[in-house]
Amino acid sequence: MRPFMTIAAAAIMLTLPGCIAKTALDVATLPVRAGAQAADWATTSQEESDRNYGRRMRKQEAREARERKEAEEQRRRECKRAGYRDCY
Repeated sequence: MRPFMTIAAAAIMLTLPGCIAKTALDVATLPVRAGAQAADWATTSQEESDRNYGRRMRKQEAREARERKEAEEQRRRECKRAGYRDCY
């Protein structure tokens, strides 16, 4: 049993430094990765900007179409109220 424990302990000691080095590297690069992620969240990509612009333009066009339709309906009502037959 004693030789088995010695071999197991030696195997653990050989693999442990790699694990520690990996952990140390992860800890050392964590602030850099966190800063990059924060910058990514704070900025807008060109694709996202284009998508937002397109959405705003579609909403604006829909709003203008509604306003145009309402204005046309108002003109028709006023035309009919004035007594004209051929209201556009």
